Amino acid sequence: MPKMKTKKMVAKRFKVTGTGKLMHRVQGARHLRRKKSKVRQRRQDNPKQLAQNFVTNIKSFLPYTGY
Repeated sequence: MPKMKTKKMVAKRFKVTGTGKLMHRVQGARHLRRKKSKVRQRRQDNPKQLAQNFVTNIKSFLPYTGY
């Protein structure tokens, strides 16, 4: 059986933690920051955990990450 290929688009956007959580960057955090509040900017600077209903879709694209 051949190896499964990792979807590079998905691998660049999501990171798997040591405990198996999928983390992603928050949208809207890269530009036009002047009009966003400082609280909102700080909240967007940190990676967030991916919602559970999306995890099963993303898992199939990352075959060798321990899932």
